[in-house]
Amino acid sequence: MPKVSVIIPSYNHEEFIAEAIQSVLDQTYQDFEIVVTDDGSSDRTVDVINSFTDPRIKLFCFSQNRGAAVAANNCIRESSGEYIAMLSSDDIFLPQKLEKQVDFLDSHSEVGAVFSYVYVIDEIGNDFPDENHFCKTIFIRENRNRFEWLNYFFFNGNCLCHPSSLVRRTCYDDVGMYCEYYAQIPDFDFWIRLCLRKEIYIIPENLIKFRILNDQKNASAGRADTRIRHSVELARILKRYISSDVLLNFSKIFPGTPTVGPEADICDIATLALEKIDLSPYRYFALDLLFEYLSRESISRAITTDDPYSPTSLVKLTGEIDVFNIISLEVAKSGLERTQAELHQMRTELHQTQTESQQLQT
Repeated sequence: MPKVSVIIPSYNHEEFIAEAIQSVLDQTYQDFEIVVTDDGSSDRTVDVINSFTDPRIKLFCFSQNRGAAVAANNCIRESSGEYIAMLSSDDIFLPQKLEKQVDFLDSHSEVGAVFSYVYVIDEIGNDFPDENHFCKTIFIRENRNRFEWLNYFFFNGNCLCHPSSLVRRTCYDDVGMYCEYYAQIPDFDFWIRLCLRKEIYIIPENLIKFRILNDQKNASAGRADTRIRHSVELARILKRYISSDVLLNFSKIFPGTPTVGPEADICDIATLALEKIDLSPYRYFALDLLFEYLSRESISRAITTDDPYSPTSLVKLTGEIDVFNIISLEVAKSGLERTQAELHQMRTELHQTQTESQQLQT
């Protein structure tokens, strides 16, 4: 049985998959298997994979595209290593990546997963030139304990590079695998679940090359569809913060935040989301929580009229918090209508001027 299983979900990356696989074969640490699940590629990705003859490579193919999380989970199920390393099919491991991370996990039994910084490259493998791109700095974070990570995730979102990770197999057994209904941030959902049980650690070295593709082709690129989907998924993932593990450890995760009793209730989490984060997914998450929680008969009977979350207070709140940006949309629509009216007026005036000019010439 290999110590490490490198899992590679692949999809239409015939240009990059060979370099990804070769970067694993070139590791200074050699006790591994490579488990690839091709997610219904329509290009020559599978042909490129089959050109490798190393017996440690196992390939599984979906007949149609089913999603990266589905492919990743299939890799995990078909793997046998004690540690699992995720590698995107367009990224590259640096030679000592596995050696350094295996050494770390072997000597730190309390840590469930280890990450690293990344060296950002462009599509053809050169140093990525845009120093202002968020990938240049987002993965450079100081280490924290698991409660501090949960706090950071709540207020700041994801900052861990999935292809830089090495995760104990037992972590997947303990907290489950990737949610197959998420396409943008299934890894973020997993990190939250993981930190509810285990410590994590970032090795402050560049151990992978993270590729930024042209034309926003990365799954994490800021296209309209990815931004919309990210918001929907985030509103769902935030519900991890109403688990008993969070509520019982509220003062450790959110130090300095007052609670009504010895531990937090759902109203405390909703209040944090409303007061601290001015983003639609957080506002929707908070209001949805309050409706669900306060409508319970045992809770509603205990609420007084001057309670901050009494029925009248909540009704008032739902009229003030513009979850769906309706007012912003109306303002934008009104502005567009004014612009259109102004353009119509300009065209009318121009046509009138042209007509008068033609009359003068005749």
